[in-house]
Amino acid sequence: MIGALDFAGGDVVHISSGVTGLLLCLALGGRRGFGLTSYRPHNVPFVALGAGLLWFGWFGFNGGSEFAADGTAALAILNTVVSSAAGLVSWLVVERVATGKPSLVGGCTGLVAGLVVVTPGAGFVEPWAAVVMGLLVSPVCYLAISHLKARLGYDDALDAFGCHGVGGILGGLLTGLFCVPELSWTGQGGLLYTGDPSLMVSQVLGIVVTLAIVVVLDLVLIGALRLVFRGQLRVSDRDEALGLDVAEHGESAYPAFTGLDA
Repeated sequence: MIGALDFAGGDVVHISSGVTGLLLCLALGGRRGFGLTSYRPHNVPFVALGAGLLWFGWFGFNGGSEFAADGTAALAILNTVVSSAAGLVSWLVVERVATGKPSLVGGCTGLVAGLVVVTPGAGFVEPWAAVVMGLLVSPVCYLAISHLKARLGYDDALDAFGCHGVGGILGGLLTGLFCVPELSWTGQGGLLYTGDPSLMVSQVLGIVVTLAIVVVLDLVLIGALRLVFRGQLRVSDRDEALGLDVAEHGESAYPAFTGLDA
């Protein structure tokens, strides 16, 4: 047994989905005009609406992972609130410093990053630690999205890796730092409380094992898809230019919207 702690799915949900998104980005390649054209959300109010719905659902996601209506479930919900709020504020500050203007889309991204980072330790850490986790995750995810993606050149349209993958990894590590010994499922507390690195080592090992399993399975699935579609993972250039709404269904959800900002 590895002994790693994951209260509500930091490994199995966020790291796995983020890394899968990255590998599929690399396998598919960039969209038409990637690197030459600026892609922007076509409906910012819908982004905010979606983030609000996601935020609401996350309370059940984290609190419900206790499978009981008890103090630990309440702690998980409280930690979810304060970490996401701290992540939102932290992102806006970073964005203000980096670009001169905070944005609603950025605030929503910081909110989600705060939710992601606290998920592994939602029922294991104190609220003050959840605030610190939220404050730390936004600068890290911001750098991953604004710099790492540009440096490596992959086209992650929704920043699944930069937000969920990177945020999930950071959350797992911070759980190994901030876990309260009395709340731990294994009896091992965080490095901050015990001075013992055992839990941190277990957290790192759990993350590494997750990455190894996900990468292997993703490569198998990508290979299988290539066989099924005779080596092609992308639609034709013509269908991509038309848009898949038109190519697959013969209709366009937004007839006057090209997906690009001039």
